[in-house]
Amino acid sequence: MALEPLSNIVWHSLTGPQSHLSAGTTRIRRFAPGFSQLIGACERERPALDELVPYCAPDEHFYVLGWSGEPPAGWQVAVDSFVDQYVWHHAMPEALDVSDIVRLDASHVQRMIALTDLTRPGPFAERTIEFGEFYGILDDERLLAMAGQRMHAGMLREISGVCTHPDAQGRGCSKRLMNLLLRLQISRGQVPFLHMMHDNVTARGVYERMGFRHHQRLACRVVSRIA
Repeated sequence: MALEPLSNIVWHSLTGPQSHLSAGTTRIRRFAPGFSQLIGACERERPALDELVPYCAPDEHFYVLGWSGEPPAGWQVAVDSFVDQYVWHHAMPEALDVSDIVRLDASHVQRMIALTDLTRPGPFAERTIEFGEFYGILDDERLLAMAGQRMHAGMLREISGVCTHPDAQGRGCSKRLMNLLLRLQISRGQVPFLHMMHDNVTARGVYERMGFRHHQRLACRVVSRIA
């Protein structure tokens, strides 16, 4: 299984199949405004942030993975933490009920943003839905839960944006949504993976019980330009 790109998955996504969604230089890139706020660098431990200044506004905050050095002049670190990568190593799981699951589209974006603002699953913006398929469970007009796809490189495909409204906790919504995505990805010959903040104990338990295996832990920082 070709898992090597996972060590620098943001860079491999930004310079590979999702390069048309990015901006930057030959050494460092970001997803374009409106997509998830992620930065990737060819030298992961020495990101050339100075080269990205023309492409970033001072009020933008970005996630950077795998870097723990001193920030260069003109940049500041707002959050210094860790993220864990998990990979699916199994065959296709048995199908779960999908009768109430719908494919989300542009008409759902504001509800998706409202749900991520409430639950904080990670960086999410108005164009994140363009990364790939997103699915959700609705209660009339309210979005109760969702999950979708974000980065990909080679046969690796990320499951992302997994979140459930507090009113719908304990119903198995996330598990069923992820089961659908796993089955779709595996049927296409893809290798599912995901990220979670290392202190998200609840999510860790859900993913490990589903069968995801821990791959590695990476430094995770939130950075911004100094105005």
